[in-house]
Amino acid sequence: MPRQLAFDLPVRPALGREDFFVSPANELALAALDAGDWPLGKMLLLGPDGAGKSHLTQVWAGDVGAQVVTAADLTALPLPDPGPMVVEDADRIAGDRAAETALFHLHNHLLAAQAPLLLTARRGATHWGLTLPDLKSRMEATAVAEILPPDDALLAAVCLKLFADRQLQVTPHLIRWLIRRIDRSFAAAHDAVATLDAAALQRGRPVTRALASEVLDTAPDDDA
Repeated sequence: MPRQLAFDLPVRPALGREDFFVSPANELALAALDAGDWPLGKMLLLGPDGAGKSHLTQVWAGDVGAQVVTAADLTALPLPDPGPMVVEDADRIAGDRAAETALFHLHNHLLAAQAPLLLTARRGATHWGLTLPDLKSRMEATAVAEILPPDDALLAAVCLKLFADRQLQVTPHLIRWLIRRIDRSFAAAHDAVATLDAAALQRGRPVTRALASEVLDTAPDDDA
C-alpha cells in the first residue's frame, strides 16, 4: 500500500482550567498559584519541558487578566503598564545580558507597582547561570512552586490530552499500554504521541495498539 504524505500541521492545545488534570504531581503547584498570596507578589513555577507549565500559566493568566510573554522577547518590548504578568522560560535567557537586564527592570517595575509576576523555568534559579548579579539574587529569592515527575494517572492524562490536541481518538486500553512502555517523563509522552500521529498519517491508519506495537514496542506484549 502506498504511504501517504504527512504534513506537519499545527497542534492547538486545549488550555482551559477544565482541561488541566490535577494529580499529586501538580496539585501543590496549582494550589500555590490559586492562593495568590505570594511573597513579594512573585512566584517561580518549575517543571520539565511538557509538564504543563504553560497550561497552568494560561489558566492563571485567564483568571487574573495577566499578559503572557517569553523572557527572550522582553528586549523587544517596552515596559508594560503595571499589571499581572507571566514571563515564560526565564531560565533560557541566562548569559544574554540584554535579556537578563530587561527581566531585571520588569521585575523591579512590577514589584514597585505591587503587580503579581509569575515566571516559569525548568530548574531553580541557582542552576540557570545568570550573569547579572542583581537579577540572580532576585530570582533566587523568589518563591517556588514545582510540578513533580508524573505519576501513572498524570502520565495517562497527559497522553490522552496530547492525542486530543491532535484530534486523535484513542482507547483507554492503548493509553494503559503506552504508559508502561515509554520513559516516565513528560518529554517521552510528547515524543510518543508525535511519533504515533506521524506514523498514522503516513500509513493512512488510525492510532491503535497494533500500530503502536509496530512503531514503539520494544518490550514483550504482556497485555492480551
